[in-house]
Amino acid sequence: VARLIEALESDLQKISGNSRDIQHLKDEIETLKNVLNSPVRRHHWVSDALHGIRERSLGALDAAMAEGIEIGRYISEIGRIIGM
Repeated sequence: VARLIEALESDLQKISGNSRDIQHLKDEIETLKNVLNSPVRRHHWVSDALHGIRERSLGALDAAMAEGIEIGRYISEIGRIIGM
């Protein structure tokens, strides 16, 4: 999960513009990073955060594709991790 988040965060840094969906996605990623770095880990916290990122990714897909990022691979990987 940490490697996936690093890759997604790196790709999102390449996107210019101030799309609200992109900012929400960045916020969701930051939340997940905090969950992963927490001394108290709960599987459902990680799962909930991944679900949030997946939903935000779907919402941000149009804006991201316009910028040339292929966010679909992240959606697929998150789905695989959370068992979808």
